[in-house]
Amino acid sequence: MTAKRIAGRTVLYVVLTFFLVIFLLPVYMLVVTSLKHNAAVSLSHMWSLPHPIAFSGLAQAWHVVSPDLLNSVYLAVPVTIIASFIGAINGYALSKWKFRGANIVYFIILLGMFIPYQSTLIPLVKVLAAIHLFGSIPGLALAHIVYGLPIMTLIFRNFFAEIPQDILESAQIDGQGYWGIFWYIMLPLSVSGFVVACIWEFTQVWNDFLFGVSITLPPWQPVTVAIVNLSGSQHIQWNVLMAATLIASLPTLLVYFIAGRYFVRGLLAGSVKG
Repeated sequence: MTAKRIAGRTVLYVVLTFFLVIFLLPVYMLVVTSLKHNAAVSLSHMWSLPHPIAFSGLAQAWHVVSPDLLNSVYLAVPVTIIASFIGAINGYALSKWKFRGANIVYFIILLGMFIPYQSTLIPLVKVLAAIHLFGSIPGLALAHIVYGLPIMTLIFRNFFAEIPQDILESAQIDGQGYWGIFWYIMLPLSVSGFVVACIWEFTQVWNDFLFGVSITLPPWQPVTVAIVNLSGSQHIQWNVLMAATLIASLPTLLVYFIAGRYFVRGLLAGSVKG
């Protein structure tokens, strides 16, 4: 390796390390503040380590947000499964069973990715109220499923486009039909695609605030709304607020730690064709 390449790689690592530190600074402040007593939280000592370490903020935050944390679990898990499965069916139909007008249907589905959520809030609330789902977790879940379908369809269509057509033709010769090919061939081959879709959808649903505050009512609001409610009081306990934010972020971090190694692999699937 030449000296020029070594110098270039060193500069690259220095730049990447700098941006990594910048990115992790808010995380550091979040953790250290959540482990302090509220009286020890101040702007002048915001970067200092907690001394002594206090878990009272975490305990109080858990007591406040745990019901809403369960609401987010009841919301995010079914939405992720249902939206991913429907997106897989859409991607399968649009990539392997081309029908007349398939490209138009695909274009219309993708339009949903570019419609701002804010522009549809009023009609969305009216529709959910008309079908008696406003203010509830099922109503919020329905909204997330509908809005998650465009990106789910895009992910699976691009992923299925990479699977050779010869496999489907061989399955048809063996007597498999539309659903047989989907269940026994396409789904087993799309595990990494499902990992990408599930991580993406779970993260989007879990971190959503706009739909949660607009569609649900207490006591069915997700954890993001509960955190904002904590910060909306006149006297803010910063250690409790930071602890609640830390608790709310753990499920998405856990998902990435468990399945993150499959994420990039599956995300790149279909990036050449489709």
